[in-house]
Amino acid sequence: MQFPALCHGILLCRYKRFLADVQLPNGEQITLHCPNTGAMTGCANVGDRVWFSTSDNPKRKYAYTWELTETQTGDFICINTQRANQLVAEALAKKSIPELAVFDKVFPEQKYGEENSRIDFLLKNDALEGNAASCYLEVKSTTLLIENGLGMFPDAKTERGQKHLRELTYLVQQGYQSVLFFAALHTGIDQFAVAEQIDPIYARLFKQAKKQGVQTLCYKITMEFADNRPTGMRLTSKLA
Repeated sequence: MQFPALCHGILLCRYKRFLADVQLPNGEQITLHCPNTGAMTGCANVGDRVWFSTSDNPKRKYAYTWELTETQTGDFICINTQRANQLVAEALAKKSIPELAVFDKVFPEQKYGEENSRIDFLLKNDALEGNAASCYLEVKSTTLLIENGLGMFPDAKTERGQKHLRELTYLVQQGYQSVLFFAALHTGIDQFAVAEQIDPIYARLFKQAKKQGVQTLCYKITMEFADNRPTGMRLTSKLA
């Protein structure tokens, strides 16, 4: 996945969830739109370098969008949660997720389940029989790094995430394949676990879902650069 042209500044503060102020190399201060409503623990430390894109849409109140954090320890974090689905869509098209390569049709944002939900991707292979021809895929952007390379999800209590686990479990019980895909968008993450200490209900539902047959996958990213600037990223290795 390629980024639009990115500029950088130093983070001064994040506030009101959706806004952040940065200082540009020339000393000017600007306000960015922050496309991440989560806690962003470790992703928004004052003094970190942030990389942002610029929109030419005159109707936007804030033309700049925060895309990446470059931490003071040298890690890159994609904080734009929309990028996770874009990464997975690209990987599905290229069949670079072996566990899902059997499916040749991809339908994004499909309604499903008993709780008025919308799945990120519905995958199909008409050559398969019955319910096995469909796979429901939910994607979670994962940016919380605890220590020693351990990444965790969620970074805050998530009723929406709990609902998704119930829905995916129900689908498996109906004979469909369902997959929960964690996209580790932090280059410092080398292993993955569910954050039971943050959301014990999510952790309990996660264990129940896996026991019922919901498949879980976690892949990390590799950043791409040109002239010392980030230009893109892609899903690469699978994490335990």
